[in-house]
Amino acid sequence: MSVDPVFAQYSDYAFASSFAIYVLALVLSVVDFSSTPLSTAARPALVCVGSASNPALPGRIALPPNRTRAHRAGRAAVSLTVVALVLNVTALALRGISTHRWPLGNLYEYALFLSAALVACWLVILRRYPIRSLTIFVLAPTVVLLFVAAASMYAEAAPVVPALRSYWIGVHVTIIVAASGILTFASAVSALFIIAEVGPQAKNPALRWIAARLPSSELLDRVAYRTTIVGFPLFSIGVICGAIWAEAAWGRFWGWDPKETVSFISWVLYAAYLHARATAGLKNMRAAWINVAALATMLFNMFAINYVVSGLHSYAGLN
Repeated sequence: MSVDPVFAQYSDYAFASSFAIYVLALVLSVVDFSSTPLSTAARPALVCVGSASNPALPGRIALPPNRTRAHRAGRAAVSLTVVALVLNVTALALRGISTHRWPLGNLYEYALFLSAALVACWLVILRRYPIRSLTIFVLAPTVVLLFVAAASMYAEAAPVVPALRSYWIGVHVTIIVAASGILTFASAVSALFIIAEVGPQAKNPALRWIAARLPSSELLDRVAYRTTIVGFPLFSIGVICGAIWAEAAWGRFWGWDPKETVSFISWVLYAAYLHARATAGLKNMRAAWINVAALATMLFNMFAINYVVSGLHSYAGLN
């Protein structure tokens, strides 16, 4: 099928707009993070105060000040992130419409989908836990990934090779990328948990400064664990779907292709994290380091395997 150049152009416009808004949201999140220590701003305490006529009268609640510049910047950053996410997804949808296929046929589209999955995961978690101060740690890698996608991964909208014209690309790749976004967030939170634990006693003033503005280590540990519980089964399903597709396309379920091998290592590490987190002797710090190691393998699979190693996945633009 021919490519619709109008929708392809609109897709590029949507991507550029989402990137610009992500950057603006990142700047506002920096203002929020640097200006408002979490100990006083993100952990509001309910204080009983009296009325003007009777200062000792209990029962009224004094709310913490929520009209500071930092607070407004943080709220604006979250709102802009929602707008940027909508444009991010729109860019992918218009890609699919322009090429008449599922928009996961090359590395550029993979990066856009991964960014959307990461940000969507963050927004869902934010509705449940008071961790708005982490916005900067979500938007910073998102902006970097989208910049790299535009600078070195961009590919003109085009049909995919015949081997990828299968419904499995909409199943296997979508599940894998969504799970990768969720697990990337979980591992990043584990890294922040380590900083929150060691930062207050660290000699490095930068670590102490960051740790003072992070949520409690207990909250970070809980968020990382519960997010991994969601992402790991999804990742497992994606790997199984990939094996089924590989048997149909290549005549074998598993061939130790470089991407398959590193994905398996990531799966083992995330399984080890969940096991360690549930084991009394390995909780917290050791488990968090395993989760961070799993993130390292995900990044290695995304960049090193893509640019250095060639394999059976290379032709897909997703190697």
